[in-house]
Amino acid sequence: MRCIFSRRAFNSSQSDAAQGAPFDASAWRAIVRVLRSPLAGSFGSILATPLHDLGSVLFPSPCRLCAGPLLRVHTAPVCDDCLARLIPQSMDVCTRCGETLGAESYFQTGPAECRTCRVVAPPFECAVAYGTYHDEMRRSLHLLKYECITSMAKPLGALLAQAMLSLRDAPPAMLVIAVPLFASKERSRGYNQSILLTDAALPVVRAQRPAWKLQAAHNKLLRTRETESQFGLAPHQRRENLKGAFAVAAKDAVRGKDVLLIDDIYTTGATARECSRVLLAAGASSVRVATLARAQMETFGFWRPSAPVQELKVH
Repeated sequence: MRCIFSRRAFNSSQSDAAQGAPFDASAWRAIVRVLRSPLAGSFGSILATPLHDLGSVLFPSPCRLCAGPLLRVHTAPVCDDCLARLIPQSMDVCTRCGETLGAESYFQTGPAECRTCRVVAPPFECAVAYGTYHDEMRRSLHLLKYECITSMAKPLGALLAQAMLSLRDAPPAMLVIAVPLFASKERSRGYNQSILLTDAALPVVRAQRPAWKLQAAHNKLLRTRETESQFGLAPHQRRENLKGAFAVAAKDAVRGKDVLLIDDIYTTGATARECSRVLLAAGASSVRVATLARAQMETFGFWRPSAPVQELKVH
């Protein structure tokens, strides 16, 4: 019976996903609340498996990334396999801005900065990101950002937390500020995705590093005017587009404070640079940047010998 219903659910879910059917998570959320309720108690783990099975049969839903069936009760409409593909970056990156070093890393040992940061250093101390903005990461962020699936903030926020925890030599206390949206845009969308990600990440960070004092202060930085979409703009056009777009609500709130700036994506760094410049001009002691994803340029890999190459003797 399980196989029959699951197969039917899978086939219908694929067609619904192809037609762009909206995800209704109300039934799944109800089951999740039962599993997490105090009434479940020690029986929660025992009830989990049958409730997962029952939920997938009674409320079949497709994964919004691969269109496969959701076999586990979760408020986010993405399967475990797709979530597992949201892997961290593995390439050598600039210790200042996080840009991949590419061929430069072959000729350098230890921490290194990219050519751009050596020529014009950014105003922030460093920028870190969890993963690269492509494939499942890009599509997952689109679900949160453009398709109003706010339940994606929790699993993605847990990954953002790992980027925040990777900050080296960070101060023991920082104000955490999400990059703001213009008021009319936030009203139209109904939320600021960077705030949702930050609020989901902070409990994870505090649990893993309790001595690190992080205080959310999203309302301290404002977006004072609506800007043109950054998509499709060249780097210099992005910088011009953002000039004068941000302001600090009250200088006393950031004066002498170390700030951790949070955004969903780091593309060219124009937003991070402008926000950092404004915060520092208002008296902030330092600014660090953490994002969930980083748009990286395409690079070629280089083979590094693991042992010295022996000289070939010709007789």
